[in-house]
Amino acid sequence: MIRSCPAAVALIAAVLAVLAVSACAGNDGTGSTDTDHDHVGTASAHADVTSLGQPDEPIAGPQGATPQFLVECLFSHAAADDPIVSPGQPGKSHLHMFFGNTGVDAYTTVVSLADGETTCDQPLDKAAYWAPALLRGPEVLTAVKSTAYYRPGRGVEPSTVQPFPEGLVMVGGNSGATGEQPLSIVAWGCGAGIERAVLPPECAEGRNLRLLVTFPDCWDGRNLDSDDHHAHVAYSSQGACPAGFPVAITQLQFSVEYPVWGSTEGLVLASGGLTTGHADFMNGWDQAKLASEVQLCLHREVVCGVASGRTTG
Repeated sequence: MIRSCPAAVALIAAVLAVLAVSACAGNDGTGSTDTDHDHVGTASAHADVTSLGQPDEPIAGPQGATPQFLVECLFSHAAADDPIVSPGQPGKSHLHMFFGNTGVDAYTTVVSLADGETTCDQPLDKAAYWAPALLRGPEVLTAVKSTAYYRPGRGVEPSTVQPFPEGLVMVGGNSGATGEQPLSIVAWGCGAGIERAVLPPECAEGRNLRLLVTFPDCWDGRNLDSDDHHAHVAYSSQGACPAGFPVAITQLQFSVEYPVWGSTEGLVLASGGLTTGHADFMNGWDQAKLASEVQLCLHREVVCGVASGRTTG
Protein backbone atom coordinates (compact mmCIF):
# COMPACT_ATOMS: atom_id res chain seq x y z
CA MET A 1 0.00 0.00 0.00
CA ILE A 2 1.20 3.53 -0.83
CA ARG A 3 0.48 6.08 1.86
CA SER A 4 0.43 9.81 1.22
CA CYS A 5 2.98 11.96 3.02
CA PRO A 6 1.81 15.45 3.99
CA ALA A 7 5.32 16.87 3.75
CA ALA A 8 5.81 15.48 0.25
CA VAL A 9 2.45 16.83 -0.89
CA ALA A 10 3.39 20.28 0.41
CA LEU A 11 6.75 20.13 -1.35
CA ILE A 12 5.14 19.17 -4.68
CA ALA A 13 2.63 22.01 -4.33
CA ALA A 14 5.42 24.49 -3.69
CA VAL A 15 7.35 23.33 -6.76
CA LEU A 16 4.24 23.62 -8.95
CA ALA A 17 3.66 27.15 -7.66
CA VAL A 18 7.21 28.18 -8.55
CA LEU A 19 6.82 26.70 -12.04
CA ALA A 20 3.54 28.59 -12.53
CA VAL A 21 5.16 31.88 -11.55
CA SER A 22 8.08 31.22 -13.90
CA ALA A 23 5.72 30.48 -16.77
CA CYS A 24 4.08 33.86 -16.27
CA ALA A 25 7.28 35.85 -15.85
CA GLY A 26 7.00 37.28 -19.36
CA ASN A 27 3.44 38.47 -18.87
CA ASP A 28 2.98 42.18 -18.14
CA GLY A 29 -0.12 41.56 -16.07
CA THR A 30 -2.32 43.39 -18.48
CA GLY A 31 -4.05 40.43 -20.05
CA SER A 32 -3.44 41.84 -23.51
CA THR A 33 -4.70 39.87 -26.48
CA ASP A 34 -2.26 41.56 -28.85
CA THR A 35 0.23 38.69 -29.07
CA ASP A 36 -0.01 38.68 -32.87
CA HIS A 37 1.80 42.01 -33.06
CA ASP A 38 5.56 41.86 -32.68
CA HIS A 39 5.60 45.36 -31.19
CA VAL A 40 3.53 44.30 -28.21
CA GLY A 41 5.38 43.25 -25.12
CA THR A 42 5.75 44.00 -21.45
CA ALA A 43 4.76 47.60 -20.92
CA SER A 44 7.37 49.14 -18.64
CA ALA A 45 6.10 51.66 -16.09
CA HIS A 46 7.12 55.30 -16.08
CA ALA A 47 7.80 56.32 -12.49
CA ASP A 48 5.91 59.62 -12.65
CA VAL A 49 2.66 57.86 -13.50
CA THR A 50 2.77 54.37 -12.06
CA SER A 51 4.17 55.32 -8.65
CA LEU A 52 0.50 55.70 -7.76
CA GLY A 53 -0.39 52.28 -9.09
CA GLN A 54 -2.00 51.18 -12.32
CA PRO A 55 -5.19 49.36 -13.31
CA ASP A 56 -5.17 45.60 -13.49
CA GLU A 57 -5.72 44.97 -17.20
CA PRO A 58 -6.16 46.79 -20.51
CA ILE A 59 -9.02 49.01 -21.47
CA ALA A 60 -12.04 47.17 -22.79
CA GLY A 61 -14.27 48.72 -25.40
CA PRO A 62 -18.05 48.95 -25.17
CA GLN A 63 -18.34 45.18 -25.43
CA GLY A 64 -19.40 43.04 -22.50
CA ALA A 65 -21.54 43.66 -19.46
CA THR A 66 -19.32 46.04 -17.46
CA PRO A 67 -21.58 48.64 -15.80
CA GLN A 68 -21.07 51.88 -17.69
CA PHE A 69 -22.42 54.91 -19.43
CA LEU A 70 -20.69 56.73 -22.24
CA VAL A 71 -20.51 60.08 -23.93
CA GLU A 72 -19.45 60.67 -27.53
CA CYS A 73 -17.97 64.06 -28.36
CA LEU A 74 -17.04 65.33 -31.80
CA PHE A 75 -13.78 67.14 -32.46
CA SER A 76 -14.01 70.78 -31.35
CA HIS A 77 -10.72 72.48 -32.18
CA ALA A 78 -6.93 72.15 -32.15
CA ALA A 79 -4.60 74.46 -30.25
CA ALA A 80 -1.15 74.49 -28.69
CA ASP A 81 -2.78 75.20 -25.32
CA ASP A 82 -3.09 73.25 -22.07
CA PRO A 83 -5.06 74.98 -19.30
CA ILE A 84 -4.01 72.27 -16.80
CA VAL A 85 -0.27 71.95 -17.42
CA SER A 86 0.38 75.44 -18.87
CA PRO A 87 -2.42 77.67 -17.57
CA GLY A 88 -2.45 81.22 -18.88
CA GLN A 89 0.30 80.47 -21.41
CA PRO A 90 -1.22 80.34 -24.91
CA GLY A 91 0.87 78.50 -27.47
CA LYS A 92 3.24 77.03 -24.85
CA SER A 93 2.03 73.45 -25.18
CA HIS A 94 2.36 70.87 -27.91
CA LEU A 95 -0.62 70.69 -30.24
CA HIS A 96 -3.77 69.19 -28.68
CA MET A 97 -7.08 68.00 -30.06
CA PHE A 98 -9.97 69.28 -27.93
CA PHE A 99 -13.36 67.58 -27.49
CA GLY A 100 -16.48 68.50 -25.57
CA ASN A 101 -16.40 72.04 -24.28
CA THR A 102 -15.91 74.41 -27.21
CA GLY A 103 -14.51 77.37 -25.28
CA VAL A 104 -11.32 75.78 -24.01
CA ASP A 105 -8.06 77.71 -24.34
CA ALA A 106 -5.03 78.40 -22.18
CA TYR A 107 -7.10 80.56 -19.83
CA THR A 108 -9.92 78.09 -19.20
CA THR A 109 -10.79 77.20 -15.61
CA VAL A 110 -13.29 74.75 -14.20
CA VAL A 111 -15.54 77.72 -13.42
CA SER A 112 -15.45 79.12 -16.97
CA LEU A 113 -16.47 75.76 -18.47
CA ALA A 114 -20.09 76.56 -17.61
CA ASP A 115 -20.05 79.37 -20.20
CA GLY A 116 -19.04 77.11 -23.08
CA GLU A 117 -21.03 74.98 -25.46
CA THR A 118 -20.29 71.29 -26.03
CA THR A 119 -19.74 68.93 -28.95
CA CYS A 120 -20.87 66.02 -26.79
CA ASP A 121 -24.12 64.19 -27.43
CA GLN A 122 -24.97 64.76 -23.76
CA PRO A 123 -25.63 68.52 -23.51
CA LEU A 124 -25.19 68.50 -19.72
CA ASP A 125 -21.62 67.31 -20.11
CA LYS A 126 -19.59 70.49 -20.58
CA ALA A 127 -16.39 68.82 -19.46
CA ALA A 128 -13.19 69.49 -21.40
CA TYR A 129 -11.34 66.50 -22.82
CA TRP A 130 -8.13 66.73 -24.83
CA ALA A 131 -5.31 64.57 -26.18
CA PRO A 132 -2.19 65.14 -28.30
CA ALA A 133 -2.57 65.66 -32.02
CA LEU A 134 -1.43 62.86 -34.31
CA LEU A 135 0.77 63.86 -37.25
CA ARG A 136 2.21 62.20 -40.31
CA GLY A 137 5.16 64.35 -41.26
CA PRO A 138 3.90 67.95 -41.35
CA GLU A 139 0.27 66.89 -41.80
CA VAL A 140 -2.03 67.14 -38.79
CA LEU A 141 -4.50 64.24 -38.79
CA THR A 142 -7.61 65.84 -37.36
CA ALA A 143 -9.40 63.50 -34.99
CA VAL A 144 -12.88 62.29 -35.87
CA LYS A 145 -14.39 62.04 -32.40
CA SER A 146 -13.83 60.87 -28.86
CA THR A 147 -15.70 58.47 -26.62
CA ALA A 148 -15.64 58.71 -22.84
CA TYR A 149 -16.55 55.50 -21.02
CA TYR A 150 -17.52 56.00 -17.38
CA ARG A 151 -17.13 52.77 -15.37
CA PRO A 152 -16.10 51.35 -12.01
CA GLY A 153 -12.45 50.39 -11.79
CA ARG A 154 -11.89 46.68 -12.39
CA GLY A 155 -13.05 44.70 -9.37
CA VAL A 156 -14.32 47.78 -7.53
CA GLU A 157 -17.76 47.31 -5.97
CA PRO A 158 -20.00 49.43 -8.25
CA SER A 159 -22.23 50.64 -5.43
CA THR A 160 -19.24 52.35 -3.76
CA VAL A 161 -18.29 54.44 -6.80
CA GLN A 162 -18.86 58.18 -6.45
CA PRO A 163 -19.18 60.76 -9.24
CA PHE A 164 -16.25 63.07 -9.88
CA PRO A 165 -16.26 65.97 -7.44
CA GLU A 166 -17.10 69.35 -8.88
CA GLY A 167 -13.96 71.01 -10.25
CA LEU A 168 -11.80 67.89 -10.48
CA VAL A 169 -8.98 68.00 -13.03
CA MET A 170 -6.59 65.18 -13.84
CA VAL A 171 -4.22 63.75 -16.43
CA GLY A 172 -4.07 60.16 -17.61
CA GLY A 173 -0.86 58.82 -19.13
CA ASN A 174 2.49 60.61 -19.39
CA SER A 175 3.44 63.03 -22.14
CA GLY A 176 7.09 62.77 -21.07
CA ALA A 177 7.34 58.98 -21.19
CA THR A 178 10.66 57.79 -22.59
CA GLY A 179 9.54 54.19 -23.01
CA GLU A 180 6.43 52.06 -23.22
CA GLN A 181 3.62 52.88 -20.84
CA PRO A 182 1.49 50.07 -19.36
CA LEU A 183 -1.22 48.91 -21.74
CA SER A 184 -3.61 49.26 -18.82
CA ILE A 185 -3.06 53.03 -18.93
CA VAL A 186 -2.25 53.89 -22.57
CA ALA A 187 -2.93 51.72 -25.61
CA TRP A 188 -3.63 51.81 -29.34
CA GLY A 189 -6.33 49.84 -31.12
CA CYS A 190 -8.50 49.66 -34.23
CA GLY A 191 -12.19 50.52 -34.29
CA ALA A 192 -14.19 48.90 -31.52
CA GLY A 193 -11.90 45.86 -31.34
CA ILE A 194 -10.52 44.64 -28.03
CA GLU A 195 -6.93 44.17 -29.17
CA ARG A 196 -4.45 46.54 -27.56
CA ALA A 197 -0.92 47.50 -28.61
CA VAL A 198 1.81 49.82 -27.33
CA LEU A 199 2.33 51.21 -30.85
CA PRO A 200 -0.30 51.95 -33.51
CA PRO A 201 -1.30 48.78 -35.39
CA GLU A 202 -2.19 48.75 -39.07
CA CYS A 203 -5.97 49.00 -39.12
CA ALA A 204 -8.21 47.61 -41.84
CA GLU A 205 -10.11 50.09 -43.98
CA GLY A 206 -13.16 51.33 -42.14
CA ARG A 207 -11.66 50.70 -38.68
CA ASN A 208 -10.09 53.95 -37.57
CA LEU A 209 -7.00 54.03 -35.39
CA ARG A 210 -7.76 54.79 -31.75
CA LEU A 211 -5.70 56.05 -28.82
CA LEU A 212 -7.09 54.86 -25.49
CA VAL A 213 -6.22 56.31 -22.09
CA THR A 214 -7.42 55.07 -18.69
CA PHE A 215 -7.58 57.65 -15.89
CA PRO A 216 -7.15 56.94 -12.15
CA ASP A 217 -10.24 55.87 -10.22
CA CYS A 218 -9.31 56.71 -6.61
CA TRP A 219 -9.26 60.20 -5.09
CA ASP A 220 -7.61 61.53 -1.94
CA GLY A 221 -10.91 63.16 -0.93
CA ARG A 222 -9.37 66.62 -0.49
CA ASN A 223 -7.56 68.04 -3.50
CA LEU A 224 -9.13 68.81 -6.88
CA ASP A 225 -5.67 69.06 -8.48
CA SER A 226 -2.01 68.68 -7.51
CA ASP A 227 1.30 70.15 -8.63
CA ASP A 228 1.98 67.30 -11.06
CA HIS A 229 -1.74 66.74 -11.80
CA HIS A 230 -1.35 63.08 -10.78
CA ALA A 231 -0.70 63.00 -7.02
CA HIS A 232 -4.28 63.70 -5.89
CA VAL A 233 -5.61 60.58 -7.64
CA ALA A 234 -4.46 56.97 -7.97
CA TYR A 235 -5.41 53.67 -9.58
CA SER A 236 -7.23 50.91 -7.74
CA SER A 237 -5.74 47.43 -7.73
CA GLN A 238 -7.59 44.17 -7.18
CA GLY A 239 -10.75 46.13 -6.48
CA ALA A 240 -9.33 48.34 -3.73
CA CYS A 241 -8.05 51.89 -3.56
CA PRO A 242 -4.56 52.41 -2.08
CA ALA A 243 -3.91 53.99 1.31
CA GLY A 244 -4.35 57.73 1.20
CA PHE A 245 -6.94 57.58 -1.61
CA PRO A 246 -10.11 56.45 0.16
CA VAL A 247 -12.71 57.62 -2.37
CA ALA A 248 -13.56 55.32 -5.27
CA ILE A 249 -14.54 57.55 -8.20
CA THR A 250 -15.74 56.69 -11.67
CA GLN A 251 -12.94 55.46 -13.91
CA LEU A 252 -12.81 57.47 -17.13
CA GLN A 253 -11.60 55.44 -20.12
CA PHE A 254 -11.07 57.92 -22.92
CA SER A 255 -10.79 57.01 -26.60
CA VAL A 256 -9.72 59.30 -29.45
CA GLU A 257 -10.42 58.18 -33.01
CA TYR A 258 -8.08 59.28 -35.80
CA PRO A 259 -8.82 58.88 -39.55
CA VAL A 260 -5.93 56.47 -40.14
CA TRP A 261 -6.05 53.09 -41.91
CA GLY A 262 -3.27 50.89 -43.18
CA SER A 263 0.36 51.95 -42.93
CA THR A 264 1.49 53.68 -39.75
CA GLU A 265 4.77 54.85 -41.27
CA GLY A 266 5.63 58.41 -40.34
CA LEU A 267 3.07 58.73 -37.54
CA VAL A 268 4.09 60.71 -34.47
CA LEU A 269 2.25 62.31 -31.56
CA ALA A 270 2.66 66.04 -31.10
CA SER A 271 3.93 65.33 -27.58
CA GLY A 272 6.85 63.28 -28.93
CA GLY A 273 7.14 59.58 -29.72
CA LEU A 274 4.19 57.26 -30.16
CA THR A 275 4.57 56.05 -26.57
CA THR A 276 3.84 59.52 -25.12
CA GLY A 277 0.07 59.05 -25.23
CA HIS A 278 -1.93 60.90 -22.60
CA ALA A 279 -5.19 62.78 -22.11
CA ASP A 280 -6.47 65.60 -19.91
CA PHE A 281 -9.83 66.13 -18.22
CA MET A 282 -11.53 69.07 -16.53
CA ASN A 283 -14.87 68.26 -14.93
CA GLY A 284 -17.57 70.50 -16.36
CA TRP A 285 -20.51 68.14 -15.89
CA ASP A 286 -23.79 69.26 -14.47
CA GLN A 287 -23.21 67.60 -11.09
CA ALA A 288 -26.80 66.46 -10.64
CA LYS A 289 -26.78 64.79 -14.06
CA LEU A 290 -23.43 63.10 -13.42
CA ALA A 291 -24.62 61.81 -10.05
CA SER A 292 -27.79 60.51 -11.68
CA GLU A 293 -25.82 58.59 -14.32
CA VAL A 294 -23.60 57.02 -11.68
CA GLN A 295 -26.62 55.97 -9.64
CA LEU A 296 -28.78 54.72 -12.52
CA CYS A 297 -26.04 52.85 -14.39
CA LEU A 298 -23.10 52.01 -12.16
CA HIS A 299 -24.85 51.48 -8.84
CA ARG A 300 -27.51 49.38 -10.52
CA GLU A 301 -24.78 47.49 -12.41
CA VAL A 302 -26.25 47.96 -15.86
CA VAL A 303 -24.89 49.03 -19.24
CA CYS A 304 -26.54 52.28 -20.26
CA GLY A 305 -26.86 54.09 -23.54
CA VAL A 306 -25.26 57.43 -24.24
CA ALA A 307 -25.43 59.20 -20.89
CA SER A 308 -29.16 58.77 -20.81
CA GLY A 309 -29.76 56.44 -17.92
CA ARG A 310 -31.44 54.00 -20.32
CA THR A 311 -30.21 50.44 -20.21
CA THR A 312 -29.28 48.61 -23.37
CA GLY A 313 -30.15 45.20 -22.15
